[in-house]
Amino acid sequence: MRTGSEAYPGAAVLGVEAAWRTGLGMVRYLGPERPAGLVLARRPETVTAEGRVQAWVIGSGTDASTRAASETAALRGVLSDTNPVVVDAGALDLAAEATAPRILTPHDREHARLRTALGLGHPPADRVEAARGTAEATGAVILLKGSTTVVAAPDGWAATVEAGTPWLATAGTGDVLAGAIGAVVAGAMAREEPTDAASLAALAASAAWLHGRAGVLAAAVSGDGPITALDVAEALPRAVAEVLRR
Repeated sequence: MRTGSEAYPGAAVLGVEAAWRTGLGMVRYLGPERPAGLVLARRPETVTAEGRVQAWVIGSGTDASTRAASETAALRGVLSDTNPVVVDAGALDLAAEATAPRILTPHDREHARLRTALGLGHPPADRVEAARGTAEATGAVILLKGSTTVVAAPDGWAATVEAGTPWLATAGTGDVLAGAIGAVVAGAMAREEPTDAASLAALAASAAWLHGRAGVLAAAVSGDGPITALDVAEALPRAVAEVLRR
């Protein structure tokens, strides 16, 4: 996880929490001092030193307009490697030129900015068609977040995933989703499964489903009332357990 910033440290905490809760044996966090301290306070088992990586999550809780040149260089290094990368929020501006296997996770406004930068114009009203076009242009998987999440691969494959509860529309749930996707992809890497774009698209859709199911389970605890992003992360083990039991 290379996420979070001094301004938005909570994104790092939420993403790391989600990655652990989705079922990884180890999570590595590399980021600024303040979010790193908060990550360790919440999840002291997290490793905060450089080392072996099987999949990356980058960009959550960061702002491209204030990113240091050294961080840009580090992110470009990640994006030019061979490990799969989940690219969120403040790293999306670097994603189009990258060569690593990628899952881009924009919401609608970020998707529109990405398409403008690519010269694709404003997204069409059909979100599936829009995601397919961006996937083809970037060679990456596009996971377009929303109440209905669209996952599209460059070859035209697409799937939609319903959120399951309107309470998922709350701050920080995108950071949780990024951590869950990273965990599912890292697990596939550990099992030496394929990480071509089609395979990554299926993994991303699976993680989006788990995230939505965790939201439903978290809301049920409060009588189908409001939830927070951390509630969703904490419900991920139950969502995973349900799948494993089936």
